[in-house]
Amino acid sequence: MSICQYPPRFKGLTIFGLLAPQQAQAHASEQGFVLLLPTDAYIAAGTACVALTVLLLALLPGSVTAALFRPVAFGLRIRAAGVAPIVSCLSCLLLATLVWAGLYGPRDPLTNPLPLAVWTVWWVALVTVQGVLGDVWRWLNPWTGPVAVTRRLLRLPVLFRLPAWLGQGGSVATFLGFAMFMLADPAPADPARLATVVAGYWLFTYIALLMFGPRWYWRGEGIALLMRNYASLGLFGATGGKPGFGLTGWQAVAHRVPRAGAAVFMVVMLGTGSFDGLNETFWWLDLMGINPLEFPGRSAVVKQNAVGLLVANAALVSIFGLTVWLGLRLAGGDLDPVRAFCLFAPTILPIALGYHVAHYLTSFLVDGQYVLAVMNDPLARGEDLLGLGTFYVTTGFFNAQDSVRIIWLSQAGAVVAGHVIAVAMAHAIAVRLLGDNRRAALSQAPLAVFMVLYTLFGLWLLASPRGV
Repeated sequence: MSICQYPPRFKGLTIFGLLAPQQAQAHASEQGFVLLLPTDAYIAAGTACVALTVLLLALLPGSVTAALFRPVAFGLRIRAAGVAPIVSCLSCLLLATLVWAGLYGPRDPLTNPLPLAVWTVWWVALVTVQGVLGDVWRWLNPWTGPVAVTRRLLRLPVLFRLPAWLGQGGSVATFLGFAMFMLADPAPADPARLATVVAGYWLFTYIALLMFGPRWYWRGEGIALLMRNYASLGLFGATGGKPGFGLTGWQAVAHRVPRAGAAVFMVVMLGTGSFDGLNETFWWLDLMGINPLEFPGRSAVVKQNAVGLLVANAALVSIFGLTVWLGLRLAGGDLDPVRAFCLFAPTILPIALGYHVAHYLTSFLVDGQYVLAVMNDPLARGEDLLGLGTFYVTTGFFNAQDSVRIIWLSQAGAVVAGHVIAVAMAHAIAVRLLGDNRRAALSQAPLAVFMVLYTLFGLWLLASPRGV
């Protein structure tokens, strides 16, 4: 889309004068082409697709929906428990190298390895791979290996137990802290600033894991819980102790009901991703009294974006809980509302992943090229490690209406696919809970309306003019 759809590091680059004029011009042109597309027709078609999915599931036997999420097990077992800590230690070493580059390397985020590694390779690409394929983060996270080595060398026991009342509150808090840095900080892409935050967060998590043990990893570390949730959508996972393969969401449908804090976290993932798009629109800037054509810079909207992030998430949690409660009342179920909220919260995850893919697709098409350029010359010293020679980043595909149409329809397709899978997951869970397809369809009516309207909202975000 427009320049505002770059990962958060690029939203603050104008502060440092680091954003190349030709990039801004290319992406402004692409947004202009989007405004020329028949987006109203595309939005109507996408919303109708989700609505028809709801109707089709209501008419089909419940066994058909259940079969959609039945995995196929492979006839082999993979034992590699001892390898994961080694890979984790290597990942930690790579992270330390990137932090060093952030502190002492080039000041331009487009040539410094750290911002590209964090906001493009990790946040855009790796999170997407995690949601599409399965749990790769358990191998790559930079904590489990160093913590295991420290415990073994020092024979250090777990010092404290996390109180039960905390639940996943620590994970929600740390993830919202990360989101505020990403969306509200004036310069999240500045290499030195980002290096300080990354190093501080690693050290904080390392100490917490030593103090509270592995429980902190799932109850206090927001990034780990986010990755775990997305992994539950992966095509590949474990079933019956063996590797398995199935439709996106099969693991989330089969897993045990999450606790209340984990369920809230799932909804917050969607709320944060949605606000990441909303805070760039003309509508949001007008709400704050800012002329979108004269945007004063991120430093002028820090407080507004931080408050908006919290309000958006609180509103989404409330609305989602209300739709689940109304559905139970319609179907005559006697399930506790909190447990029902927890039961259906995983159905939010495909929508969150679809938004993530759609929102960052355009930035990845450009930033992926910068990643290759930095890999070729990590410290901007004129090296040619990959043999790419003189490497030019192109944005030409944003200057042709046909390619822009393909990109926009790909983004819209990700949003619609996420909602379709979410509707199917919710119906499968309802059939399993109520045992009757008619009652299941009735219980899903309010949630289905919510998902159809949210599809409309998501596609509107993609088509809306932006001013950041």
